Amino acid sequence: MYLLGYDIGSSSVKASLVQADNGKCIATAFYPKNEAPIIARQPGWAEQDPWMWMGNLKRATDDVLAQAKEAQVDKEDIKAIGISYQMHGLVCIDKDHNVLRPSIIWCDSRAVPYGQKAFNELGKGWCLEHLLNSPGNFTAAKLAWVKEHEPDVFKRIWKIMLPGDYIAMRLTGIASTTVSGLSEGIFWDFQADKPSAELLDYFGFDEIILPQRRPTFGLQGTLIKAAAEQLGLPEGIPVTYRAGDQPNNALSLNVFEPGEIASTAGTSGVVYGVIGQVNYDPKSRVNTFAHVNHSAKAPRLGVLLCINGTGILNSWMRRNVADEGMSYVQMNELAAQAPIGAGGVSILPFGNGAERMLENRETGCSVHGVNFNTHNRAHLLRAAQEGIVFSFQYGIEIMEQMGLKVDKIHAGMANMFQSPIFRDTLSGVSGATIELYDTDGSVGAAKGAGIGAGIYKDRHEAFATLERLAIIRPDHQAEYREAYERWKSYLNK
Repeated sequence: MYLLGYDIGSSSVKASLVQADNGKCIATAFYPKNEAPIIARQPGWAEQDPWMWMGNLKRATDDVLAQAKEAQVDKEDIKAIGISYQMHGLVCIDKDHNVLRPSIIWCDSRAVPYGQKAFNELGKGWCLEHLLNSPGNFTAAKLAWVKEHEPDVFKRIWKIMLPGDYIAMRLTGIASTTVSGLSEGIFWDFQADKPSAELLDYFGFDEIILPQRRPTFGLQGTLIKAAAEQLGLPEGIPVTYRAGDQPNNALSLNVFEPGEIASTAGTSGVVYGVIGQVNYDPKSRVNTFAHVNHSAKAPRLGVLLCINGTGILNSWMRRNVADEGMSYVQMNELAAQAPIGAGGVSILPFGNGAERMLENRETGCSVHGVNFNTHNRAHLLRAAQEGIVFSFQYGIEIMEQMGLKVDKIHAGMANMFQSPIFRDTLSGVSGATIELYDTDGSVGAAKGAGIGAGIYKDRHEAFATLERLAIIRPDHQAEYREAYERWKSYLNK
């Protein structure tokens, strides 16, 4: 018995085939091999053609099925499909399911003024209490832009959907969404437990424009004949799971319950923590969405912190401070020669634009405490990694103010989490145990499909086979906290 997971990203579409009983990924592929194009007709715009997503999904599926055939796996044994997708995008379709315009994707910033105006006029307090976020640059605000600038397109819209909703519709023939999806589009009223009438009225949207709701886990439709023929799959396979990429990344790492955190640290960094009560940050420094297992009776909210200036600092140090040709492993070894706290050197890593958690301030990257007689490159390299970690801790403290008690951090063994200094610093300063796993979004989507199809009785069974690669327990906490407080004093100035 096998499960097929799709991860619809803005860079590529990835597919993975997972053996249900042992959780092993037996085939995986992604397309395109270079990053998918993003249409930018004006500065700050970012669009993609949803047909491109389907084309890449077909190519990835073809490759996975070819690998499966070589492994003597019968595609008739694929029992469920799960979908992960890039969040916050807008897809507009007509009654015949035709796409009316390219999708305005997550990194498009044209809708910011519309979201900010709604935030002010609906009332900041009301938005945070009901939507848990500012309408900001999310799907609802993007639709407001279309309504004003492309009225002919707006009049023809039958349904609006997120990228994952569109893929699910192409597979099943059913236009649908989820509560988690509506919350990431800033349409969901958490107080009323339904789409926000006030937000819809404010923007002049009829609620009928929203697709019917399906559960995150559960039957969302079955693979129709046209999609089955296009993908080379058997007709009738149930689609039983759908979630945005960050909630799905948390699921992939077995993060479901309050106090658990999923983290990634690439060019930018993400901390995604689960809380068990409807709550928000009064300064709107983080975003809050319905997690994959959220319900009104048992709230599970994902608090999402995104930090722009993380791994990009480490790569800058490699280009400009490290010896030419030095690998990241060699940089880690050199940085380890400096003591915890980098001998008093502190680096603020915020050199990649304005930071939401700093209330949209653009502080820039800065280096503090350098002594020309005692410090060298080892101190700078260590201070860079510690500074990145301290920015994570600063965000975690915002989450703690919302009621999140951090006990455990789950992450994949990738990017900055491959660095012992990074891992030890994060565990030491946060006091949390870090568990590193071998998984990715498409594998997580496959296991989510297994839960939704009832193949697994619960998430514990689904992730019992998740391969844990390492456990890092907090040590030298006093030294890390001292360095962090010094770092924070520079930030507060």
